[in-house]
Amino acid sequence: MKTMYLVAAFAPLLGAILAGFFGRSIGRIPSALITITLVAVSAVASVMTLMDVMAGNSFNGALYQWAQVGEIKFEVGFLIDSITAMMMVVVSSVSLCVHVYTMGYMEDDDGYQRFFAYISLFTFSMMMLVMSNNFLQLFFGWEAVGLVSYLLIGFWYTRPTAIFANMKAFLVNRVGDFGFALGIGMIVYHTGSLDYVEVFAALPDLVGKTVQILPGEAWAVLTLTAILLFVGAMGKSAQFPLHVWLPDSMEGPTPISALIHAATMVTAGIFMVARMSPIFELSDVALSVVMVIGGITSLSMGLLGIIQYDIKRVVAYSTLSQLGLMTIALGASAYHAAIFHLMTHAFFKALLFLAAGSVIIGMHHDQDLRHMGGLAKKMPITWLTCLLATLSSVGTPFFSGFYSKDSIIEAVHHANLPGAGFAYFVVVAGVLITSLYSWRMYFLAFHGAPRWHLAKHDDHHGEGHVPHESPAVVTVPLMLLAIPSVIIGAYTIEPMVIGDFFKDAIMVLPQHPAIASFRAEFHGVFGMVAHAPFTLPFWLMIAGLVIAWWGSLAQPSLGPSLRRALKPIVSLMENKYFLDAFNEKVLAAGARLIGKGLWKAGDQGIIDGVAVNGSARTIGWLASLVRHLQTGFIYDYAIAMIVGVAILLYWFVPIANR
Repeated sequence: MKTMYLVAAFAPLLGAILAGFFGRSIGRIPSALITITLVAVSAVASVMTLMDVMAGNSFNGALYQWAQVGEIKFEVGFLIDSITAMMMVVVSSVSLCVHVYTMGYMEDDDGYQRFFAYISLFTFSMMMLVMSNNFLQLFFGWEAVGLVSYLLIGFWYTRPTAIFANMKAFLVNRVGDFGFALGIGMIVYHTGSLDYVEVFAALPDLVGKTVQILPGEAWAVLTLTAILLFVGAMGKSAQFPLHVWLPDSMEGPTPISALIHAATMVTAGIFMVARMSPIFELSDVALSVVMVIGGITSLSMGLLGIIQYDIKRVVAYSTLSQLGLMTIALGASAYHAAIFHLMTHAFFKALLFLAAGSVIIGMHHDQDLRHMGGLAKKMPITWLTCLLATLSSVGTPFFSGFYSKDSIIEAVHHANLPGAGFAYFVVVAGVLITSLYSWRMYFLAFHGAPRWHLAKHDDHHGEGHVPHESPAVVTVPLMLLAIPSVIIGAYTIEPMVIGDFFKDAIMVLPQHPAIASFRAEFHGVFGMVAHAPFTLPFWLMIAGLVIAWWGSLAQPSLGPSLRRALKPIVSLMENKYFLDAFNEKVLAAGARLIGKGLWKAGDQGIIDGVAVNGSARTIGWLASLVRHLQTGFIYDYAIAMIVGVAILLYWFVPIANR
């Protein structure tokens, strides 16, 4: 099976090389077909790997040793177990759908081959991240997905907004990655290894050990390590306050919005925390931090989704809210439920993004929900698939999202860590908020009176500006993603959450009862569905549907009226809680001010003024003194020679002979 692992990981890299370096030579369509074929090969290899793991097999070993420093080995290796195999299938299958979709969405773009090269390279980077068996390779994949996301968000590099967005994403992720690197450094320092298995085996020896960050301030080593690792997850998985890059990343093409925000980059942090469960389980403080940060992110970002009119930004804020939900589950030690929701979310969120992209194509690249309406008749396939994704997203019984979201809600209800009460309030309130912004987007886009005449491109298209269904290369991926969005939750909840599918891949200590309590109350898939109408989340979901329908269709003037009535709150939300302004005017401006001070005082004052120009001035001053001795008259030189000889005689002739 080692060959199969290599094929799964490196087939997308081969596609990226061929499309990137030889794309102009081989042409647009061949470049697309080559990358799609190789990602399909990776997906097939991933499915075969999952089947092999389900048969009871696993793998952990080094493939290549890059270097060795003392006892620390820097290796490339794979750890293939249940969580890895599941992530491989999710990443490769969603990526395959995105690759096919790209053929239609980017059809007229000049950077066609370059885009295929980027998304294939992104897939390779993510595969290396999830398949790694050591922290070095994990960090390589971690940084690689960050680099490629920078290239993809700024793909349309002639747009100033795209350049600003990709630089913002890059810099914010560097903040998180700095903490992540420090966490890995702590692990290497205290365990002497980068290998997961060796590190996890050494953890019991670190219990009770402390380290002083400041004199007199002792921190538990495991707590500090876990929090530093989570700082990395906060950047990649866009958790408050390092979430600010994700909404702006909508400047990239829609296919990469789906790839980054559904199954890959933003879920890397969730996967990492679950993989590092042996570390996090040994620190209740770290788990509480994770849970509270997730709660803040889920609630605050979900509220922002309610006021958006850009269809892609609604889905982006939905992603942020759902990532917060997964993070809450991680903090409650319900890792199984978090990974389960990661999987279901990957499919229905990718479907939502791609459906939004299909709407944008049909609307001649207008993204404003206020210019849509009545699209259900013009775009029936897009309408139906988006409806299915929305039903799954809001947690409708029988749909995949229902099982995963309900699992998290019930598990968090049984959590006993500090902050669990706040987290439970957030996950319950989040049901109403998610339902409200999801159905609002759906109703504004697909139902009600057509508002196409308001579209910004109307003047260019005239009477011919009528929405149309997208081509098959766009709609087929939508139909394929709709299948798991509906059914995969029911088929996988028992093995993944209730059963032992994850076995030793995830560790939960007995003193953290959240997932165990949920398992004890689980009465099967149909039992969950039958019990749903008797729960508060179900009726909150219905309430969100009714409110969205009333405000979008029955009383469309309600929304603007509420905006005027709640102007201060709406202003706060429209400015995204002023976090961007704080970052730009305080943090960024402060950094520039410090840099300017160091430049003026350090570079110009000390280095240029003292070290460089100061030394030059000193030499000049000495030269001006010595210059007076160089008169050009021979008798001055003769006198100097006589005086010099006299001094030498006085110095060297013994005193006794004087």
